[in-house]
Amino acid sequence: MASTTTAWSIAPEPFDSPVAAALWRAYYTEVSDRWYLLHEGRATDPDELEREIAANTGDRLAPPDGVLLVARYAGEPAGTAGVRMMDAATAELKRVFLRTDARGKGGAALLVTAAEEQARRLGAERIVLDTRADLVEARALYARLGYEESEPHNDDPYADHWFTKRLARPAAATSG
Repeated sequence: MASTTTAWSIAPEPFDSPVAAALWRAYYTEVSDRWYLLHEGRATDPDELEREIAANTGDRLAPPDGVLLVARYAGEPAGTAGVRMMDAATAELKRVFLRTDARGKGGAALLVTAAEEQARRLGAERIVLDTRADLVEARALYARLGYEESEPHNDDPYADHWFTKRLARPAAATSG
């Protein structure tokens, strides 16, 4: 089911679609370049970038245990958020990203909220994520949306911060 707010629309997208692939490349290029510039004073090596993009296809974000959402702003692909079930009650939020020209327009909160709804539909009672220390904007977003820092839930060598959030059950529908 798609959600729409003003110029934003968010809907599931196959992880291997051309739109998803282009947004994955933009996401990975940005976070990789940020890391290398901070730690090594250089951009990502193009060969390494291609290897990592090919190795991380996003297939864990495919049904029945996952979903990739694509946000569009004024009809143009602008960002992604993925959810994958880790166990029967826990979902993991992945690949939250907005293109730089789409930032500051409210899309990030809409994407995360839509991902939380997808996690609930998959049966999750809580959602977890990890992020890096240099991604301060992401950490601020998660804190603003009610995520709390938690113990590590994985051993990702690039993760510096782990977050969790209990997912409220949807209100029961009432009949009139």
